[in-house]
Formats: sequence, C-alpha cells, structure tokens
Amino acid sequence: MTKLTRADLLSLEAYAQQRGEFRARVLAHKKQRTVHLGEHLTLIFEDRLTVQYQVQEMLRIERIFEAAGIQEELDAYNPLIPDGHNLKATLMVEFPDEEQRRVELVRLRKIEHAIELTVEGHAAVVAIADEDMDRSNDEKTAAVHFLRFELDSAMIRDWHDGKPVTLASTLPAMPVKATLTSAQRDMLAADFS
Repeated sequence: MTKLTRADLLSLEAYAQQRGEFRARVLAHKKQRTVHLGEHLTLIFEDRLTVQYQVQEMLRIERIFEAAGIQEELDAYNPLIPDGHNLKATLMVEFPDEEQRRVELVRLRKIEHAIELTVEGHAAVVAIADEDMDRSNDEKTAAVHFLRFELDSAMIRDWHDGKPVTLASTLPAMPVKATLTSAQRDMLAADFS
C-alpha cells in the first residue's frame, strides 16, 4: 500500500464538510477489520483508509494547517500502513472499570510481546510491538499497542488460498485464541497488495 501524502488529505474546511460521511465509512470499514481476542483484547488492523482518518482527525483536533505540521502527522502515522508483506494492528487492552483496568494492566505486563498470528501449516508469527516507542514499563503494560506481523511469501500465498488464520495471546495470564472469519481473512488479504 502506498503511503499517504499531503495531496491525499482534505483541507480542514473540506474535512469539516465531509467528516460525518467519511467517519461513517471509516467506522464501517474498521468494523470489518476488527478482531476480538477473548473478552478484553481487540485488534484493529490498520490500512491506508484507517490511517488517513487518524491523520485527518489529528489535523482537525490540533487545528494543523501548515505544511510542516501536516508532514509531522504523516510521518507519525504512515508507518501504520502495511507495506505488502505484513499486517499492522492497534491492540487495545479493554476493561471498562478503571480500577480493574489498573490491576489487569499490571497482570498483563508484556502482553504486546505475546500476540501471535498463524497461517495453517506455518510457524506462528509473533507480533513486533511498539517500534516507535516503548509504551510499557517494568510494572505494567499500556492499554494500547501498535503491532506488526511479518509474513513470508508462502504464508501470504496460503492466506490467499483460504488456509485458516488464527490469532492468539500466549501470555499465561491471558491465553486466548480466535480464528479469522472468511470475511476478515478476505478483507485483510488486500493488505498484501
């Protein structure tokens, strides 16, 4: 997938006019790219459209309209766009109760290094977490992480051929697993082009 440039973005005024429709389209798109791993882990697989939405929202919220500021946002978010041999995802550790979340983020320390993706017939791929910055410390994990799953050409070929794909947390404190639906598998297959 090609990275975003300033030419791909709407001006603040144009975005304000189109935001409702654009937001609804992106949210529907994100829903198809969302995988729930147990009750408390959610992965949203990013692509060019989801990243464009994040950039547009940041420009809107921060009222950024100068070229240098826009480029800073592009530089920050473009690394989340898959580049043809990987998938990139935002991992969210979700507990609605604030006190329980605090306790669980301690218990789930290092969860970001225990997320695996497996294409049937191949070894599991462990996610590479938070390449831009450490989000966790020695005491607790963060509630949000950015993950990258690197796949080789044989895995991608088997993915396109319809082999089952699973995601799992191998952390002993939260061992959970989910198999992608055929719709999710087909949606994410576009990230390999």
